[in-house]
Amino acid sequence: MTYDVTIDGKNYRLEATRAEGRWWCRLDGHEIEVDAIVARPDVLSLRIGNKAYEVKCERVANDLHLWVRSTRFSAEVRDPRSLRGRTRAADASGPRKLSATMPGKVVRVLLQEGAQVDEGEGVVVVEAMKMQNEIKSPKRGTIQKVLVAEGAAVNAGDVLAIVE
Repeated sequence: MTYDVTIDGKNYRLEATRAEGRWWCRLDGHEIEVDAIVARPDVLSLRIGNKAYEVKCERVANDLHLWVRSTRFSAEVRDPRSLRGRTRAADASGPRKLSATMPGKVVRVLLQEGAQVDEGEGVVVVEAMKMQNEIKSPKRGTIQKVLVAEGAAVNAGDVLAIVE
């Protein structure tokens, strides 16, 4: 599972896998073994190396706060496979990244750099598990950059193109 995590404004890419009864996490390229247990609702007990941590999760309105000892961290966790993790508000200004929803292979690039694109128009087609998924533009604009080519293998969350 891959997640985009923001903690106190700093962005991280977290990949978590379970193998041989243990959790392995790759955080920005560094692999670590993590023992994680849900101690009680909204409390996670973590052992990372020789250190133990109790992390309390608190939701306030739409905000997530993590408490480690007496220190509070603002957090946001996005699953790039979810629709909410892939798109932002279509009317927002500025560039928007189009990301792969799951691991797969780019089978078609529908629009090239500099092309005009409408909101909801297909930009890249990715084949995953023998299904073709059209990655659509979250807003009207111009294709600023295409970061993949046909035949390229992609992972969940990889940026495929940028619309400005």
